[in-house]
Amino acid sequence: MVQEEAHGEVVPTGGASREKKLNFFQRIALFIRQVFAELRKVVTPTRQELVKYTLVVLGFVVVMMAIVYSLDLLFTWVVNVVFGVPR
Repeated sequence: MVQEEAHGEVVPTGGASREKKLNFFQRIALFIRQVFAELRKVVTPTRQELVKYTLVVLGFVVVMMAIVYSLDLLFTWVVNVVFGVPR
C-alpha cells in the first residue's frame, strides 16, 4: 500500500503487503503525487550558476569540436598518403 510521510513525501510501504493491488487509476494518481514530491526537491540554479554551467558546456563542446576536427585532418592526410590523391 501507499503511505504519506510527515513531510509530504509519498512512498510505498515495504514488505509483502496482503492488501489488494492498486488499480490503474490509483497507480496513476500515486505516480503523479510522487512526481510532484520529487519536483519539490528540485533546486533552481542561481543566475551566476546558470551562466557558469553554460560556459562550461560551451567550452567542452568547443574542445570536442577541435579534437574531432584535428582527427579528421589527420585521417584525411593518412588516407591521402596511403592511397594517393586521384588526378
